Amino acid sequence: MDLNQWYEEGITPDAYIESMEKNKQNLLHIYDHFTPPAEKQFFQKLADKNIRVIVLTEDWCGDAMLNIPILIRIVEQANIPVKMLLRDENLELMDQYLTNGKARSIPIFIFIDEAGNEVAKWGPRAKAIQQYLDDARDNLPSKEADDYEEKSKEMYLFMTKSFRDNQDIWREVYTSIKEKLQQV
Repeated sequence: MDLNQWYEEGITPDAYIESMEKNKQNLLHIYDHFTPPAEKQFFQKLADKNIRVIVLTEDWCGDAMLNIPILIRIVEQANIPVKMLLRDENLELMDQYLTNGKARSIPIFIFIDEAGNEVAKWGPRAKAIQQYLDDARDNLPSKEADDYEEKSKEMYLFMTKSFRDNQDIWREVYTSIKEKLQQV
């Protein structure tokens, strides 16, 4: 299938959010509390490009919980249509967007033009957030340590809370997506 066909297979963000079971409240918290900067010129230029977005995601993904509401706020400002596809039900497409050529990391935002050509791709996370996660992982005990599982769970709970509540993280994500879209 081409990207236009994949786009048509997707569901609306509202339908995706309604179907969520794991991270719905946290995603909605970010959506309700994040407002993009008032950058009329940026959003107008974006709107003039007449692009659409395909989002590869899953409900259980903390990065999706963080990034999707910020993307939705951006596309609302620029009147850009979005469709969501579940990663695990769309591996044929997902496998075209592997992180580092091997990982099915999500979310992936695929920006396409009217003809269905990819004009940009973003994801699974902003560089600053990747560094934050790498630093947290570096502080975990070795996988062989007795307390690895416990410390790993604690780290992911802390990350989820940080993603949900830390507006500096939200701004990093916004800036990263914006920088990608300015290249279109």
